Amino acid sequence: MSEIRSRPSSTHDPSYVNLLVEDTMTDPNNHSKADHLDDNLNPLVSSSANTSDQQENDQDFPKTRLFGYSFNTVVLVTHFNIFLYSAAFWIQNAVFPYLSKELGADPVVFGYLQTTFALVQLAGGPLFGRFGDLFGSRLAMMLSFWAAASTYFLLGVSTNMPLLFLSRLPSVFMHAMQAGQMIVTDVCSSKQRADALGKLGISYGVGMVVGPVAGGLIAKYFSLEKAAFAACILSFISIILIYMYIPRTVKKVTHADSDKNVFNIKKIIDLLKAPGAMFLISIKIATGIPMGIFQSMFSIVALDLFKLPPEQNSYIMSYIGVMAMIVQGIGIGVVTKKFSELNILFGSAFTLAVSYLLLSFTSTVLEMCLVFIPMTIGLTFQNVITTSALTHTVSDADTGAMLGLSMAVNSLIRSLSPTIGGYMLASYGFESFGYLGFVTCMAVTLVLFWKKRSTPD
Repeated sequence: MSEIRSRPSSTHDPSYVNLLVEDTMTDPNNHSKADHLDDNLNPLVSSSANTSDQQENDQDFPKTRLFGYSFNTVVLVTHFNIFLYSAAFWIQNAVFPYLSKELGADPVVFGYLQTTFALVQLAGGPLFGRFGDLFGSRLAMMLSFWAAASTYFLLGVSTNMPLLFLSRLPSVFMHAMQAGQMIVTDVCSSKQRADALGKLGISYGVGMVVGPVAGGLIAKYFSLEKAAFAACILSFISIILIYMYIPRTVKKVTHADSDKNVFNIKKIIDLLKAPGAMFLISIKIATGIPMGIFQSMFSIVALDLFKLPPEQNSYIMSYIGVMAMIVQGIGIGVVTKKFSELNILFGSAFTLAVSYLLLSFTSTVLEMCLVFIPMTIGLTFQNVITTSALTHTVSDADTGAMLGLSMAVNSLIRSLSPTIGGYMLASYGFESFGYLGFVTCMAVTLVLFWKKRSTPD
């Protein structure tokens, strides 16, 4: 199959320090806004590294000395803000199902709440990107944290179901990860861009580990509402840091509206027609929906089926976050050196199919934690490799737009999954999640096996 081909491993440095140490912080003037729309961008996705040096726009940003190294202050503060954003989100995420249950939400209503959040975020993504284009990435990041703080505050003061649903609405602009990608893209050279964007995921991952534990402890020793208020306070701290340390303008952008119309339907259709694009997107949807359903209902399952208190539920979330960081930081670089993308997709789909089948038979927390190991490995490789392979289906000029389309697929899955998951859990039980995942992932495995057989080495 020509559209999925062997690709050499990226040259990303696993050292977090090397990301932030300033070498030459430059950026081309002619890159599309779509270059930094994808919250799931990873180190394997190649940026326009071959852009001419003559297109680089040298800028002088302040430096910070830390542990004997010189850091770009803008990048350092951006990473810290992404950590705070992730920590705050996972603090409230750890207590949200318990708050909603106290207000009378059953699994179906909880699914509606999750769907509302996903739909609001899906609708706000293009608007947020346009806002960043017009007013700059600094103001865009401040807007995202204002939205986050409003969401968490309304959650903390919710005393009835309508107010709980209302708390989801400010999240329409809660896109701090996207804003961080804008800033990093602006201040880093094109050669550093893919590595820098990928390492933003590590900062987010650290927050994903810390946040659930902090949320569980605050809920245990104080209250569920105070955990939501703590997330609100962290968001306000980020606003102050952005105002103090992020320059008003990090890059001068020349707009060409005729070429950068976010709502250009014809462009999206052309991308979908690219050789292999629909095949890869179909794989992304088929393997993503079962996981989206399971993730959206996991807190309810942990509460109702496994009887986990908030702090233990938080520990499991952190455990998953640590595994994902290890796979993304170490495993991907090793595996992509030895296997083609098609072989990796085949292996990860089969791993997911087996994991889902095992999930259907889990009855204890220990068994579930053991199943999470192959499931996390398979899912991480699926997400990274499908994103990487999608960039191979279009020219270098359109890779950013294709990554934006990939993000839209993820948002669509998050929008549909909670409602489907709530219905499945109420009607067929927890085991149905595993059976659905086994069927869809095994179907993907068989299709990929056929592709392997029909593709010459």
